[in-house]
Amino acid sequence: MGVNMKFLDLLRMSSSNLWKRKVRTILTVLGVVIGVASIVVMISLGLGLSRSLMEQYESYGSLTEITVYEPYSYDGNDKDVKRLDDELISMIESMEHVEAVYPILQLSAMAKYGGYENYLMLRAMPTEAIENLGITVGEGSLPSKTDDELKFFYGHQVIQDFSNSKTGAGYWQTGVMPDIDMMNDPIFIIFDMDAYWQSQSTQGDGQPVKPPKKYLIGACGVQETPPEGEYAMYSWYTFCDIDKLIPELKRIFKNKVIPGQPMTKTGKPYKEIFYNQLTVSVDEMEHVTDIQTQITEMGYEASSNAEWIESEQKTMGYVQAVLGGIGAVSLFVAAIGITNTMMMSIYERTKEIGVMKVLGCDLRNIRSLFLLEAGFIGFIGGVIGLALSYTLSAVINKLASGANGMMMPESASISYIPIWLALLSLAFAVMVGMVAGFFPALRAMRLSPLAAIRTE
Repeated sequence: MGVNMKFLDLLRMSSSNLWKRKVRTILTVLGVVIGVASIVVMISLGLGLSRSLMEQYESYGSLTEITVYEPYSYDGNDKDVKRLDDELISMIESMEHVEAVYPILQLSAMAKYGGYENYLMLRAMPTEAIENLGITVGEGSLPSKTDDELKFFYGHQVIQDFSNSKTGAGYWQTGVMPDIDMMNDPIFIIFDMDAYWQSQSTQGDGQPVKPPKKYLIGACGVQETPPEGEYAMYSWYTFCDIDKLIPELKRIFKNKVIPGQPMTKTGKPYKEIFYNQLTVSVDEMEHVTDIQTQITEMGYEASSNAEWIESEQKTMGYVQAVLGGIGAVSLFVAAIGITNTMMMSIYERTKEIGVMKVLGCDLRNIRSLFLLEAGFIGFIGGVIGLALSYTLSAVINKLASGANGMMMPESASISYIPIWLALLSLAFAVMVGMVAGFFPALRAMRLSPLAAIRTE
């Protein structure tokens, strides 16, 4: 019956044997270092690129939102057209995994201040939906339910589209920003654009058409102007609380059709307000596609970033696999080096192995001894390779931020090493070392004791 050695004794013997052959061990470890660093850095590039792209996608809009539109119709007066109304909102809200549904009402309006005028892209939404857009406020605040009256929040580029009402010259022609304080100057709004255009011409009898009424609408805030070279979403829009705009539109137009709203076949307005879009907020990204399918099956148009993101993630997965494969080649070469080192060690220690067998050492201990030596090489190389990987990653990110700072968000990193990648690479290095040492260990087990002792 073989003599079993303690595990600590095996560890001590294996580390001692490696230390006796410093140069060979160092060169073998160096191969593992290069292999681990290569595979970690390559995968980190794929992960960093994927993460930075996801951050960019999130800046363009939520990844868990679905936008719902009316189905396309050739006849805008068709009473059978599926409209976006409060009843539909209730139906979608009852769906599983739907957190909220926000209506959006869009229309054009004319803004006037002194000799300046501008066509506003008015976007009315519930205040909580406006808050979810992540708009950075530069002055004032976003529209709030606590506001006593209807107020507008202006995108930072709205002021650039104001032009001289007589010459038509504005910022884009002169390069000079209009002298308007969007927060404090009295800006008048014309909602009835049809009447406004009619007032710019004359009737058949040559009589001028009476211009529509102007309304003084205060500003609650203005979007912050981003640093030069950076883009801010929603900068051309003017936002307001939909719950305050709808009553105001009904009061202004009374029995007339509100601009952008459908009309009956007799040319009269409907009693209810129909929305231009609905924004559906879903709890998790993996449920977006399912909710989107349910909405389209109801006969509505629905779009989201989910399908596009899933396609991009698959592409990035392929990129990461290719980059990881390139790094794995180096680790494979390192594995060959470990196998060679262990085989040479067996040839040099043949007599030692024979003595161990004659003394009754268990064959499994002999195998474990050589596997531990190979594992040590993988572990040491993995630790040093990880340290090198983090250093290279920091250098790459530093160089990338200097070269492409305007193309990537400040928080984005072109190389990203998560903790799971570090732990997995270390375990993989040890495993590669032990696998590479497996066949040499088997050879050591199979050596004939007498033949080994006679070896000079």
